[in-house]
Amino acid sequence: MKIVVWLLLALIWSSTWIFIKVGLKDLPPFGFVCLRFILAAAILAPFVLFRKDGGIPKDRAQWRLLGLTGVLQFSINYSSVFWAEQYITSGLAAVLQAMIVVFGLILAWIFLPAERITAQKIAAVGLGVVGVAVIFIDQLTVHNELAFAACVVIVVGAYAAAQSSILVKAKAASMRPEVIVFWQMICGLPPIIIYSLLTEGSPLDYHWSAVAVGSIFYLGIVGTVVAFCCYYWLLNRIESTNAMMISLVTPLLAVLIGWLALGETLPPQTGIGGVLIIASVALLVFKKRTPVQKPA
Repeated sequence: MKIVVWLLLALIWSSTWIFIKVGLKDLPPFGFVCLRFILAAAILAPFVLFRKDGGIPKDRAQWRLLGLTGVLQFSINYSSVFWAEQYITSGLAAVLQAMIVVFGLILAWIFLPAERITAQKIAAVGLGVVGVAVIFIDQLTVHNELAFAACVVIVVGAYAAAQSSILVKAKAASMRPEVIVFWQMICGLPPIIIYSLLTEGSPLDYHWSAVAVGSIFYLGIVGTVVAFCCYYWLLNRIESTNAMMISLVTPLLAVLIGWLALGETLPPQTGIGGVLIIASVALLVFKKRTPVQKPA
């Protein structure tokens, strides 16, 4: 079941790149991300607010946790990607976003004592990051100061996403996935909404094409509600590094989906990068397990 959910998440988050790309043709970036998460929050609200066993955080510690991780995951991480992609290529953004798993490996060692850093993990993460870089090797250029700033911002966003995941795994094991993601969005959305209204104007003035509406619904329902609930369910059941390895697979699948669905050019080095990424995942999936000694 865990492998199925892992693969499903990789497929979902790979497909979101296409819907973001086509949706941005009609919608401003921050308004687009706001609408996506507002829809997701509206869908989750009845399942969280009217739960008989309680869907509202019970104490200040839970409110602090959900508030902090909501700002990290939604305010900082998503805002950084949407802002930065105005100044750098999507390929460079994908490579820098792959730093999520690097930060996750280090942060897990700090916050999750049971998850040790091993040579096998370092090798797996390194292979995966190199694989992503190989696929987008022709896009790894920084032309000006704004592009450099965008790179820094995406790395900060990657750290924020990794820190959020680690804190959720360390301190929210008793909370249901839909409760976590709902309150994270409620806490993390206000700064993005305010910024969008101030800089992009009213949503009433957007170009509401069928493609834009369809993109919002897909990203809100599948890319957010289904994906994040599955992710937090999975994060509670496997090591955080294994869960965050999804961020290395999604760029590869996104390139393949873009080639199949939109007729985009497939980089010739995709095969080499893909082999490295698959090898990196295999290193963790098929790692040796310590045999349990039976009593004599």
